[in-house]
Amino acid sequence: MKIITLEWKNNRIKLIDQTGLPRKLEYIYIDKLGDLWQAIKLLKVRGAPALGAAAALGVYLGIKDVKAKSFGAFAKKLDQVTRYIAASRPTARNLFWGLERIRQVVRKNKNENLFTLKKLILKEARKIIEEDRLSCRSLAGYGSKLIKDGDTILTICNAGILATIDYGTALGVIYRAKKVGKRIKVFACETRPLLQGSRLTAWELKQGDIDVTVICDNMAATLMQQGKIDKVIAGADRIAVNGDTANKIGTYNLAVLSQYHRIPFYIAAPASTFDLAAKSGKDIPIEQRNPDEVRKLLFKKEVAPAGVKVFNPAFDVTPHNLISAMITDKGIIRPPYNKNIKKWHA
Repeated sequence: MKIITLEWKNNRIKLIDQTGLPRKLEYIYIDKLGDLWQAIKLLKVRGAPALGAAAALGVYLGIKDVKAKSFGAFAKKLDQVTRYIAASRPTARNLFWGLERIRQVVRKNKNENLFTLKKLILKEARKIIEEDRLSCRSLAGYGSKLIKDGDTILTICNAGILATIDYGTALGVIYRAKKVGKRIKVFACETRPLLQGSRLTAWELKQGDIDVTVICDNMAATLMQQGKIDKVIAGADRIAVNGDTANKIGTYNLAVLSQYHRIPFYIAAPASTFDLAAKSGKDIPIEQRNPDEVRKLLFKKEVAPAGVKVFNPAFDVTPHNLISAMITDKGIIRPPYNKNIKKWHA
């Protein structure tokens, strides 16, 4: 599929407005930092790796017209821009990773002139985009070896092309398995409350001519009980050093169900999603989102009483002991995670 989630084009950020899918595929062009912040917050662009790239491009967008007379003044503006972008979504590790990549480039080149610094920032952002493209392909290659011909795979949310640059993590594994000739069926959880599974994952898989069936989130247990699921593969927004993993709310449910039904449960994520500063899931911040995401169907049709209290965390944390293996761009990580993640990430 020739779908590019986001890129820098004509001195602007070009990205797919994911809130329009599956009704329409529309690109929007962003030339103001505030508009990018809103696009991230409102999930017009989402998915951990895609957010890393968006954050990096956002820094360039925020500083490209800055006129500073000293490195100190430039660094102050850079800090303001990165802090602002970081406030858009607190859980996705890749967003912060992308910002730190830009900061490192600036620190290493602090003696360069302003024009050169700006060029280096854009170059680094483009490098992040290309690295994500390659890492997803590598991850998919490793993960596809875990898939058998005829497997039926359950997934949640969207960890495909739309969540990365052009291939995906959890869905990338499926794309690669199909490419090498394996027959695959997929069940996609609709993923309440914003339906990224039914709107985005199902759309992607149909575009890729992959057999996909959408289910309500609470139907997963019945499928497992009936022996219709061979494997579960989910993406990740942040992974602690002990293997605890934050992903879209509902992922933990699937992990518990998988263990009970003795179904392999895999997490697929690149190295940039691992947070070695987080010792466990307790150190992962969980984003609390707008109550109207639950009160209304896609912010339009009311499905709950107006003003009713709402609990709406965007993510839950799956404990490491429920994860069969982690599929990464550098290979497969298996338990014990607190030992093997450090060894792998060294």
